[in-house]
Amino acid sequence: MNNKLPLIQDADLTNKVVLVRVDHNVVKSGMIHDPYRIDATIGTLFHILAKGGKIILMTHVGRPKDKETGHIIIDEKTSVKPIVDYLSNKLHINIETPEFYSHKDQGYLSIETNINHAIKRLKNSEIDAIYLPNTRWFKGEEAGEVEMDRFANQLAGLADIYVNDAFGSWQPHASTVGINKYLPSYAGYLMQKEIKNLERLFNADKPFLAVVAGSKFDTKIDPLYALLKKADNLILGGVMYNAYLCAKYDISIKGVSDRDIELAGEFVEFAEKYPNKIVELPFIVESDILGAKETGKYRVQDIRKLKKGDSLNYILDVAPESFEDEHVKDVFHKAKTVFVNAVMGFTPYFNDGTIALDTLIDENPEAVKLYGGGDTMQELKRLLPGLYIMALDSPNYYIFTGGGAVLKAIEQNSHLGIAPIAELIKRKGLKD
Repeated sequence: MNNKLPLIQDADLTNKVVLVRVDHNVVKSGMIHDPYRIDATIGTLFHILAKGGKIILMTHVGRPKDKETGHIIIDEKTSVKPIVDYLSNKLHINIETPEFYSHKDQGYLSIETNINHAIKRLKNSEIDAIYLPNTRWFKGEEAGEVEMDRFANQLAGLADIYVNDAFGSWQPHASTVGINKYLPSYAGYLMQKEIKNLERLFNADKPFLAVVAGSKFDTKIDPLYALLKKADNLILGGVMYNAYLCAKYDISIKGVSDRDIELAGEFVEFAEKYPNKIVELPFIVESDILGAKETGKYRVQDIRKLKKGDSLNYILDVAPESFEDEHVKDVFHKAKTVFVNAVMGFTPYFNDGTIALDTLIDENPEAVKLYGGGDTMQELKRLLPGLYIMALDSPNYYIFTGGGAVLKAIEQNSHLGIAPIAELIKRKGLKD
C-alpha cells in the first residue's frame, strides 16, 4: 500500500453520477442546531457540479438502531429532511429524497428499483441532486460482513464514482468503507483539509497543550494515553476530571461510576511516568443538584484543600478562577499548539468554565489552535459567537468536523488509523 490519497481533483467527473458520503449528522430531534458540517462540504459539491457531475448524497443521522434489540426506528427525528431543506434553500437547487419500503423493526432491507426513476431525472437535469435516506435506516449499513457487503454493492450500483468527504464518520460501515471495493473512490476537499490539519497535530510545534473533557473516562481512555505521551501538557475536564480527582486524591464525587474511577486510577498510575505533564485545574464547582444552576445550591471548591475520604456532591464545572491561576495561565500562554476537545461544564447550565477556557486560549495569538468537532464546536459558537466567527477565518484556528475521528487518529498516531481513509488509500494502491 502506498500512502497517497486519491483526490477528487484527479477524477474525470464529466457526465458521471457521483455518490458522495458526507457527515451531515447535525440533526437533533428533527432540527439543525449548527450547519457547520454541511457548509464545510459545499466546496466539494460545487466542484462536482462545475466539472459536469451529477450528485447523489448520503449521510448517517443519529442512532436509529437500538443497541439492545437491534431494531431500527425510522422516524422524523433521524430524517435527512432538515438537511435537504437547508441545502435546497442555501444553494437554490431541487433535491429529491427517495422512499423505500420499511420492514417492521428492521428498517430498509435494500435499495429498491424505484430509485432508478430518480436517477433518470437526475441524468436528464430534471432534478439537481438526490439525497438518500439516513444510511443507518438501512439494515446493511452496520450489519455483518456479508450483509454489509451486499448493501455496499447496491450503493455502488447507483453511481459511476464514489467520493468520501465524511471525515467525522470514521466507523467502518458499508457507506464509508465497503463501497470502495466496487467504485473508483476519491477523497473530497473537506477530507483533504481535515487530514492536512491532522498533520498540524502529529507534527505539533512545541510546547503542545491538549485539553480533553468528556462525560465518561472509558470513551476516551486510549486517546488520553496517546496524548499523555505526545503532549507537553494535558488538562482534563468534565466527568473525566472528576474521576481523575477521585482516583488521585481518594475522595468521592456524586455521579462518578466505580468503573470510571478504576480506569482513572490506572491512568493516574501511568501518568507517574510523565511527571508534571498533567496540569490540574485547582478550582471546581460543586452543586447539590444535578441540573439547573440554582443560587445557594452550588459553591467553588479548592482541590488543594480536599482531604482523603472527603465526599462531594456533583462537580458540574471548572471555576473560572482555575484559569486565573498563574501556573495554568503560564502553560496556556507559552503553548505553540493547543488541541481542544472539551466542554468544561454541565451544559446548558454551567458555562463559566468553558467560557474562561476558550477566552484564555485566545489570549495566545501565536499558537495554532485546533478544536475538535461536536459539542466543543457547538458550545464555542453558543457561548462565544464572536470568537467562533473569527476562528472560522483565522489561519491560527481550525475547527474539525469530527472530534471522535481526531481522537481516533491521535490514538493511532496517524490519519491511517481512521478506517475510511486507510481504505481509500488501500484501494488506490490496488488500482495503481
